[in-house]
Amino acid sequence: MVHIQTLAELEAIYGVPGEASLVKELDQIIPEYAAYIEASPFVALATVGPEGLDCSPRGDAGQVVRIADPKTVLLPDRRGNNRIDSLRNIVRDPRVALLFLIPGSGTTLRINGRAAISADAELLSSLVMEGKKPRSVIIITVESIYFQCARAIKRSDLWNPQRHVDVANLPTPGTILEITSKASIDGGTYDRQWPERAAATMW
Repeated sequence: MVHIQTLAELEAIYGVPGEASLVKELDQIIPEYAAYIEASPFVALATVGPEGLDCSPRGDAGQVVRIADPKTVLLPDRRGNNRIDSLRNIVRDPRVALLFLIPGSGTTLRINGRAAISADAELLSSLVMEGKKPRSVIIITVESIYFQCARAIKRSDLWNPQRHVDVANLPTPGTILEITSKASIDGGTYDRQWPERAAATMW
């Protein structure tokens, strides 16, 4: 198998991007892009660190990211599994990327920028959800922002309920954990206890 080795080889295949692909990229949030951020309850956060790359799903009951100003967004870090892979990366390398999904919309939104982590008490208090403060807040300075056209969502038919997967046909998290832990974790017990554990630690 022959691999592409140079930018020249790559560009010979794909050609030059059209004007619409270039003019949409800005270095700050305009009201039209703010509308997408405010409508999104879910974002994928990509980070990089000495151990490699990480991409983490983030979701909230309302908008997942808050806009502080045209150059700054705030991503509260809610309770999770305490691996904190993304946060470990940000402490050592501030480069981040965000991909927002908007339920029902084929258009997605992307932000590239640099991040810092804050545990400022006043900031945490401003992002309370269900009576609970986030553990910390990721403060992201926007370096570029642009929308992504709807082709990927349309190809995948992502929002079509008729395409939803029957989860009964998938291995459960407990099943996976029992295998990967060599049975030190009982999969059935994990799956039975998860709904209650998740409800207690959702926010």
